[in-house]
Amino acid sequence: MIVRTPKRLHLGIIDPSGDLGRRFGSIGLALDGGYEIKITPAGGLSIEANEEDRKVIEKVVEEINLHYETGVDFHIEVRRSIPRHVGLGSTTQLALGIASGILKLAKMEVPIEEVAKILGRAKESGAGLYTFKYGGLVIDGGVKDSIPPLIVRHEFPEDWAFILVIPRIRRGLSEEEESEILAEKFGDPQAGREITYRIIFGLLPALVERNIEEFGRHLSEIQMLVGKHFSAFQGGTFREDIRMIVDELNRITYGAGQSSWGPTVYGLIRKEEFGKVKARLLDFLEDQGIKTEVELGVPRNKGAEVLGENLFLERLISGVK
Repeated sequence: MIVRTPKRLHLGIIDPSGDLGRRFGSIGLALDGGYEIKITPAGGLSIEANEEDRKVIEKVVEEINLHYETGVDFHIEVRRSIPRHVGLGSTTQLALGIASGILKLAKMEVPIEEVAKILGRAKESGAGLYTFKYGGLVIDGGVKDSIPPLIVRHEFPEDWAFILVIPRIRRGLSEEEESEILAEKFGDPQAGREITYRIIFGLLPALVERNIEEFGRHLSEIQMLVGKHFSAFQGGTFREDIRMIVDELNRITYGAGQSSWGPTVYGLIRKEEFGKVKARLLDFLEDQGIKTEVELGVPRNKGAEVLGENLFLERLISGVK
């Protein structure tokens, strides 16, 4: 069994205050280049992965077996991974990917929302869950009693892309640190209303009309408003140690922001502009003495793939669809 997941950009939390009775609400975008995992039946549990991924995998195997009696006898090989705690959704994509592969091996059809709830995913943000399931741009309707509902899913233009900058600095918050912050109500309800207004009358119309300039402008404004919610926890509108990069990206791309807790930041571009924008950005980063990874973030308009033994046949079938 081969599982391929997206990675995701987190484009913002709408309202963590819960002023209307629902908390959070998130905007996410799927990108190519997530996890690739091979899962095969075995005589016991063996895992080829880095230590942090291994711990997640062991927990997922245990929980899925507890709920669905799928067993624990698998060889699991992580062939490609998402960097951990840099704002690209590694934990949710890995957990749902492992669970989906095991359940398919067991010939069990279980809604991914049910799996996410069992694994403790999407408790605040549905961005990871719905990019895993559908790909594209997704927006959820906030948390009330359970997993937030999906309210928008839209194809993302394939000629648009993001330049991703992953500085070699302190990683984003751990799950435990994040949970401690999000357990308490906080945030600016007025900022939440302004974010919603910009989504409905700015971001989404620009996406439908394929207007990259307007989409980028509203994205940047939304990111500034999201920063109001989280400024007390990250030293300002953006993390203090990456703010300079976001400012530069806003100057040389159509719109920019910080994904989740960072340190990954992104700038919206046309795909064909990547080489030119990267060269300008690298000059800036070198002048500032900033060490980073810079890569192209390609939008992905499909969710995770779970492919069985006959991969050639399954690719043909999926291509026909």
